[in-house]
Amino acid sequence: MQKILYGLAGLALALAGASAADAQDTVTIGIINPYSGQFADTAIQMDNAIKLYVTQHGDMVAGKKLIFVRKDVGGVAPDLAKRLAQELVVRDHADILAGFALTPNALAAGDVSAEAKKFMVVMNAATSIITTKSPYIARTSTTTPQLNQTLGTWAAKKGIKSAYTMVSDYGPGIDAEGAFHLGFKEAGGEIVGSVRFPVANPDFSAFVQRAKDSNAEAIYIWIPGGAQPAAVGKALAERGVDPSKVKVMGQDSLAFESARKSMGDVALGIITVSDYDSNIDSALNREFVKAYNEEFHRNPDIYSIGGYDGMRLIYETLKKTGGNADGDALIGAAKGMSWQSPRGPITIDPETRDIIQNVHIFRVEKVGDELLNVEIDKVENVKDPVKERMKK
Repeated sequence: MQKILYGLAGLALALAGASAADAQDTVTIGIINPYSGQFADTAIQMDNAIKLYVTQHGDMVAGKKLIFVRKDVGGVAPDLAKRLAQELVVRDHADILAGFALTPNALAAGDVSAEAKKFMVVMNAATSIITTKSPYIARTSTTTPQLNQTLGTWAAKKGIKSAYTMVSDYGPGIDAEGAFHLGFKEAGGEIVGSVRFPVANPDFSAFVQRAKDSNAEAIYIWIPGGAQPAAVGKALAERGVDPSKVKVMGQDSLAFESARKSMGDVALGIITVSDYDSNIDSALNREFVKAYNEEFHRNPDIYSIGGYDGMRLIYETLKKTGGNADGDALIGAAKGMSWQSPRGPITIDPETRDIIQNVHIFRVEKVGDELLNVEIDKVENVKDPVKERMKK
């Protein structure tokens, strides 16, 4: 009996040793995203791009095999996101945390990243403060002020003297409003009025009428994606707001592909700001869009590009460290890293670990039979303005 016990103990030690050896040859990436619920398509688009990058570049990096563990957070659920991040680190032995479509979840997981010293790649969540939650976070999407303050500045410099703003009354909308106001006013524009409406608001007629009555030269709108852009478009049409006369502008979701299809010709002339659109005219982006369509039968979007560049960052940092997945090694490798993305040249700011990138200005135009976001301008090498202001 004693020999059997010794034998079992020896086997356990051998298995443990084998597991340790196997772990040395792998890098586990834990992805936290809302794979179910109202934000499921956001997660799908990001995950599609992650899968595409792995398909194109293989699942071996610097001699290490990549293992992916996906966790469904279901929506805005910071407590669950934190618990899932802890599970990934403790139970699944994740070396890297990634994904994070939504700001509250990214902020909650940031605590785990900081405590466990795990490299964390935020592929979408856009609130400026996220990278301050952990010294191991890098972001490959954008920040809300990076887009909306830039749009405000651009609009005023293009000669628009007055604007009325209407935004969803929750964190991202309020942040966008503040950023647009700041950029517009600092560049010489005047905000003649503003209104906030409920996040799930179904009818925008009264709010659009207020904006029209202000006689502002521009109406700035920030709303989440989904059904709301079409509802806004309907209200603009019903209230006689013509984007060819009054500049209607906002962040990317106002003129997403699904929104343009829902609105039809009402969308013509709408101006949006974004870090990416599938219609960006470059060889690299055309290749990306073609590969994405062949694999998933749809166009990539802002969530896709965040995931695609997030995987590029993970691969390149692992190459730079020779496969060392230690948090300090990976974040050190990420700082200052630059590459050509389908969206244009990008750099991970060595000071803030946010992305430095071109900000694109689009206008909805009819090209053939399609309504497309056509790039009309871009502002190059934009940093997160909130953190830039804090340095002064």
